[in-house]
Parts: sequence; C-alpha cells; structure tokens
Amino acid sequence: MKLMAVEAQKETLGFQAEVQQLLDLMIHSLYSNKEIFLRELISNASDAADMLRFEALKDDGLYEDEPELKIRVEYNKDNKTITVLDNGIGMSREDVVENLGTIAKSGTQEFFNSLTGDQNKDSQLIGQFGVGFYSSFIVAEKVEVTTRKAGAPRTEGVRWTSEGAGDYTIETVDRPKRGTKVVLHLREDATEFLDGFRLRHIIKKYSDHISLPIIMPSENTGNDESSDEARKGNGKEKASKLVTADETVNSATALWTRNKKDIKEEEYNEFYKHVGHDFEDPLAYVHTKVEGKLEYSSLLFIPSRAPFDLWDRQQRHGVKLYVKRVFIMDDAEQLVPAYLRFIRGVVDSDDLPLNVSREILQRNKTIDSIRSGMTRKILDLLAKMAKDDSEKYAKFWKAFGRVMKEGVIEEADKIEDLASLFRFSSTQEDKEEQTVSLMDYIERMPEDQEAIYYVIADNFSTAKNSPHLEIFRKKGIEVLLLSDPVDEWLTTHLTEYEGKPLQSVTKGELNLGKLDEDKEEASEKEDSKQSDELVDKIKKVLESKVKDVRVTNRLTQSPACLVADEHEMGRNLERILQASGQDVPMSKPILEINIDHPVVKKLAEAEGEQFDDWSHILFDQALLSEGGELEDPAGFVHRLNNMFMALDSSAKDD
Repeated sequence: MKLMAVEAQKETLGFQAEVQQLLDLMIHSLYSNKEIFLRELISNASDAADMLRFEALKDDGLYEDEPELKIRVEYNKDNKTITVLDNGIGMSREDVVENLGTIAKSGTQEFFNSLTGDQNKDSQLIGQFGVGFYSSFIVAEKVEVTTRKAGAPRTEGVRWTSEGAGDYTIETVDRPKRGTKVVLHLREDATEFLDGFRLRHIIKKYSDHISLPIIMPSENTGNDESSDEARKGNGKEKASKLVTADETVNSATALWTRNKKDIKEEEYNEFYKHVGHDFEDPLAYVHTKVEGKLEYSSLLFIPSRAPFDLWDRQQRHGVKLYVKRVFIMDDAEQLVPAYLRFIRGVVDSDDLPLNVSREILQRNKTIDSIRSGMTRKILDLLAKMAKDDSEKYAKFWKAFGRVMKEGVIEEADKIEDLASLFRFSSTQEDKEEQTVSLMDYIERMPEDQEAIYYVIADNFSTAKNSPHLEIFRKKGIEVLLLSDPVDEWLTTHLTEYEGKPLQSVTKGELNLGKLDEDKEEASEKEDSKQSDELVDKIKKVLESKVKDVRVTNRLTQSPACLVADEHEMGRNLERILQASGQDVPMSKPILEINIDHPVVKKLAEAEGEQFDDWSHILFDQALLSEGGELEDPAGFVHRLNNMFMALDSSAKDD
C-alpha cells in the first residue's frame, strides 16, 4: 500500500492492486444486477452485529448504552444518497485499512488470472470470490464510511472516503455511537434506488432472513441527514417522531429456526447467498432439526460452483456455528470434515456453552455427535441426488469430485458410502467426463472377471493412451482411467468395493485368469530360448535403469511398457511426491517387452553398440508413453537419429 499524503490524522492511501482490479471488473460485469449492493451492505452489517454478540459474551460493556442490535437503511432524494447504518462491532483505523483497502484472500492472484473478459462468465466468478463492500461502487460515485469500534473512545472514530478511482482518504473523527455508517453518493444512472418502495422490495427479496431488524423510516421521514441528526440528540421532537414512524422491513427471524413447511424455496436461496457470499442459487440443501438427548438445527447448502479457494485446505469458512441463536464462529473446522469443506450453512446448538472456544470444540462429544450427524445428512443428500437426478449430480461431481475423494483418507469408516458416490472415466466411453460409478463397472463385468481394473496417469490423455490398456481393449475388458492427483492416495485406501479388489494394470504380473485366452501361448513364448537370450541381453544393457526385463502378454500394439512390482509405489506417485519437494528415491521399474512387435524383432537382430542404443530407445519410449521425463533427452535424440540412419542404410543395401 502506497502512502501518498499525510495531514495530521488524515491520510490518502492507494488501493491494493487487486482491489482496483476488482472494482473495475464489478462496475462493468455486475452492472446489470446493480441492486445487489444493498444485499451486500446489509450482509456486512449483520456480520458486524454477530461479531459484537460474540465479543460481548466476554465483555457486555461493549454494548455501551445500546443493547438492541439493528440495521437502518435511509435515503435522501435531495442529496442523492443512500445510507446503511448498524450498531455492530464497528472498526478501528487498522480494521478499516485492512478491510476496505486490501483483499487478504488466499489464491487472489489465481482468481484474477481465471477471469476471461466475458462479462457473463466473469460476473459468476466474481460472485464466487465475494464482492461485499466493494459492490457499493456499482451504484455510487463516492462512498463514505464512518465507524467506531465497540469499546473504543468516541475520539477514535474513523472516516474512510473514496471515489473508487485508485485511492482513498482515511481520517480520525469524533463518533459518539459505535458501529458503522455507510453513505453512498449515487451515480446519475442509479437514482432509481432513491425510492422507499424499491428499497423495501430489495430488502424483502434478498435480506428478509437476516435475524435482526432492518429498519426504515416511513416515507415522510426518509431523509438520512435529518434522522442522523435526530439520533445524535439535536432535536428531541424530531427524534420522537422518527421512533414512532420507523418500521421493520424484514421478518427478523433466524431462518433455520422456522418450520421447513413455512419457508419458500426463494428464501432458502437468498439465505444461502448471504452465508455463502455467492451470486448463484445453491445446487441443493438440507434443513434438519434434531430433538431429544441432543438438540440442534442445521441448514447446509451445496454450492453450484466450486469456490475459488477450494484447494486451500486451511480456508474453513463454510459453516457458521451458533449457540442458542448467538453467533460464535464462522470457521469451526470441527463441524464438517475437510473433504466437505465446500459445504456452506449454519449449525445452531442448544447443548453447547455460549463461551465455547476452539479448544473446547476439539474435545467436545456434542460437537462430535453434531459432526457425525451432519456428515451423514450430507452423504444421504448426495446419494439421493445421484439416484434421482444424475444430471445435477454430474454437475456436483465435476465441481467437487476431487475433494470428495479425500474422504477415504480421512474417514475410514465411511469408505463404502463414499465409494458409492465416486465417479470415474473409463474405457467404456473414453471420455474425460467422470460418469462411471463402481457399481456401473461391476454390473458390466464379465462373469469370470475377478477385479476392478484401473490405470493412473498424470492426465487423462496419458491414461487413455496407456500401452498397458492394449490387451484389455482387445478383450473388451473395461478399465477405469484415473488422472486426478488424489487418485494415487485414493487407491491405497480404497482397495476393494462390493468384494471386488481394485487392481492397477501397471503393477505386478498380469493375470486375467479365464479371461486370458492367450496365456498358454504367451507361456510358450516366454519359455523359448530365443526370448530368454534377448531378455538377458536387454537386462544387461539396462541394468542401471530396470529391476528386471520380461516378456509380456499385456501388449498388442506397443513394443514395451514399464510396470512396478505389485507392492511398490507407482512411478506416477513417485513423481508427484518428488514434485512436492519430498525426498523419494525413484525405484527401478520392470521393463516388459512384446516379443512379437517388429521393433523388438529388429532389436533382436542388432549387435554391439547398435543393440545397446536401441535397448535404451525401447526403455525411453516406454517411459515417455506413461508420462515420464527422460533423464537424458539429448542422448535419446542422438540414439534415435542413429537408428534412423542405420535403418535407412539397411534399406538401401536391400
């Protein structure tokens, strides 16, 4: 942040670069949905009230002389302003700089890099990112924020002012009341919002679920300047008039406490947008009230899209914890397991103490029961979606499938339930979309097939074109194509499903049992003297690179492939771990050769240095075909050129 000028306790600061970029994008991309500015400001005010309630559990003096929490919305047609006031926690000078001048979010740069320039698509991405306060500049040419943190002296009020054009001013002011006042000086093309009926409609539409009253003065007292003066005590008669004329616009009842039968779909959707800081409706939700020995309510949502910071496992801000309708915290990681970190919503318990801390949550049996119950509800919701609406489930899996796979690592007792929800690509359709369930696979298995076969590679194309699949394609045996980084860990924990073992086609010797009609023929080839001699010669040349060389029956088109011993770490996993900085020594693979392939037959005819070079080429080709990297690319090219010249010379001699 750049310091541009300082005057006593007033200074002008430059926005963080990402803030300016976000402002520019919002003004252009969200222009068609301008009314959301009010939803965002009211949502912030509600959060400020929740924070005050929580802090006041330890120090009720923070309420000062105003224990009743509320939000007030006013407008002034003459001054072309809209004002949103709250008496929540308020902000200090440092808070203002941090919250209104910077974006302290992990993955911020990656988010901006993902923007396309297409306004429709970018508006959805911006919704994922969360616009909050900055949405004010969609309708305002200037924004003034006056605030004071609860418990701070009145002389430590702060005023923040900006026109959203690169910088802002911040100064210390006298503010008798705690909380925050946001004044929007509207653009000429946004004066449509200077209408009481329009503002009430927006509040009812987007913020009816807010659990504290949202107040507006009646039409004949809608001047924000006069009402603010009245609240300061500069006109007792006027203040009295305002009190009698005020009206609460929203229902002011926590949505999750209401009967499900009385809640409309639109109300659920708007509540999700509030707690999820999203622009889109949720994909699905589950509203539960548990009564009996343990009592709690939960309202949980599955977003339609993955949040931009989904892969940051430290970002656990999805589920808010309330105790007896009092907000406690918004990132209680104990409430849902990490593989469900995309879930948004609230949990309200009657069985926890109001002063519950993170340390207490970590060892609290009530929390364990709530977590278990909510996890079960979410998995049941997903199972029902998968059964009843495959199109919607496909959308869910595309967004969150990779995260869900982490579940088999975290919760061993739910492996069977989770595995039923998993979807994969396979050779059945050879498409990258993951639509095949393990049950789909089993139902298509030939009667004599004993295992669920899979291949793992670092991308779909490499998996799809793996030479290890050749014999399976020839015999019509389906193979799952795994290419997500988490799949390496998935298959070490998910070892069987419905009694069928999961077996990698790249590990151990291939044994298709009764499905292998060519096994006897392959055995005769392996026993031939000529094959043994060739294998021994290649093994001697490549002894520093391979653990063993053997004839294979798994290849029909490729000359060779690399396999690992059945209980060794796969080469793809070794590469992943090394790329993450772990010191993992690369194990030697086994080179399997297709004795009938023309390249291998030509190799058998070579002698001396030519045989050595061609053996190395055979190994390098096998390595490249499974996505590996060559240790000596220049040496590979040199040997390949020599081979071409030798073959050309041989052709001329013939």
